[in-house]
Amino acid sequence: AMLATSGMAQDNAAAAGQANLLGCMFCHNAKVKVVGPAFEAVADKYKDQADAAAVLTQKIKNGGAGVWGRVPMPAHSQVPDDQIKQLAEWVLRGGPPR
Repeated sequence: AMLATSGMAQDNAAAAGQANLLGCMFCHNAKVKVVGPAFEAVADKYKDQADAAAVLTQKIKNGGAGVWGRVPMPAHSQVPDDQIKQLAEWVLRGGPPR
């Protein structure tokens, strides 16, 4: 269990760093709505959806509007798919810092 926890902490740290580099944190926060929804709210919305990671990966890659309000989220099509998938999975865990 300790090894799994260590791996999860590394994944969270890598995804948090990526979110900072991509500017996600200008509009999002783990717990509080800023411009976009809190990551915990996103995780809660998709918690029972089997394809949540795939859906969120596409939303991050292609951008979107209208789900959480009128302000559109820009597309991040320049980011490699594996990094976007890692971000989506991190968001679905509530965007924990570590």
